[in-house]
Amino acid sequence: MPISVSIVEDSDKLRGTLARVLNRAGGFRCVSEYPNAEEALKDLPAVKPDVVLMDINLPGMNGVECVRQLKQLLPGTQVMMLTVYEDTENIFNALAAGANGYMLKRTASKELLEAIHEVHRGGSPMTMHIARKVVQSFQKAPPAQPAENLSEREQQVLDLLSQGLMYKEIADKLQISYETVHTYIRRIYEKLQVRTRTEAVAKFLKRV
Repeated sequence: MPISVSIVEDSDKLRGTLARVLNRAGGFRCVSEYPNAEEALKDLPAVKPDVVLMDINLPGMNGVECVRQLKQLLPGTQVMMLTVYEDTENIFNALAAGANGYMLKRTASKELLEAIHEVHRGGSPMTMHIARKVVQSFQKAPPAQPAENLSEREQQVLDLLSQGLMYKEIADKLQISYETVHTYIRRIYEKLQVRTRTEAVAKFLKRV
């Protein structure tokens, strides 16, 4: 079954382009499009898409507030920001509101489709530049548990996560399945007592 995607973007041109990219790619289907947050919040609870691509700079209510309200209405829907903003304040406001990923509009179509697939599978895709900013903000994170708590393979996976690689890229690099990567990451989270990729990477960088 294809991943159903809704788009919240005020640019008619970009919205149309994204819809075409999704519908032409195998495994994806654009189910609805909205030029503003208000229309999206009114309609999305009935549409119930798997993933929502959300702009920040929208007319009326901004995308961050839309995410906050949308996650209350559809907690199971994954929301990925797709924006031109790469400043720390916008990134963290969006993540705090409930966004599951943060990609930039200049992202190539292939990478964007991979990010949508990853967020649908429970990942938190971010461009490498964005991930680095997130990591830097965790410099005051609690000390990590000793590295020996992680197996050699788990440390390899965490090292690749810290480099900004997506789950599929990690699987390809280590020549293991996507599902195996997901299993390793779940174990890493449990051992480091974290809930997100960014917290895990922050703890990793504090001890290396």
